[in-house]
Amino acid sequence: MVVLNKIYTRTGDKGTTALGNGDRVAKHDARVNAYGTSDELNAFVGTARLHAEGEIDQLLSLIQNDLFDLGADLCRPDITKDAEAEYPPLRMVEEQVKRLEAEIDAMNDTLDPLRSFILPGGSALSAQLHVCRTVARRAERLATDLSTHAEVNPHVITYLNRLSDWFFVAARIANDNGQNDVLWVPGANR
Repeated sequence: MVVLNKIYTRTGDKGTTALGNGDRVAKHDARVNAYGTSDELNAFVGTARLHAEGEIDQLLSLIQNDLFDLGADLCRPDITKDAEAEYPPLRMVEEQVKRLEAEIDAMNDTLDPLRSFILPGGSALSAQLHVCRTVARRAERLATDLSTHAEVNPHVITYLNRLSDWFFVAARIANDNGQNDVLWVPGANR
């Protein structure tokens, strides 16, 4: 259980922060950027939930919890040393990815195939989900960049890749099952 008695600690006043293993790194470290962006994405999901209800709200709630798991995973380097840790580090697992895939498939089964790219917009929820989609893609780019020079759980990257797809399909659902999607018209303003 996490207990936060005091919110400010002053330990980061010189531009460093602690990782999950206690190592201190610069606040602009690639690992901090990766998990910080997953936290930013979580905040955008919370904003999207202001417009959601029913099943989509419940699914977004699961995603918010997953994003905390993902941040915990990213903030803990040295996956190969997990067995030596005092407490088992929280890591993303394949089941979380499979759940997203099942949800994507279920939502997509209710949609007509796309015949054009779509523009972010339509309903307020759809627009917010498109913001979530683009931030998820940025989080994925940062995680893959981190993986080029540090160990990253591959389920983190796979989850973020699927998550952006999830947001895309959910945005179509939020536009009256795609009926109110805003279609891109190539060269329309020439």
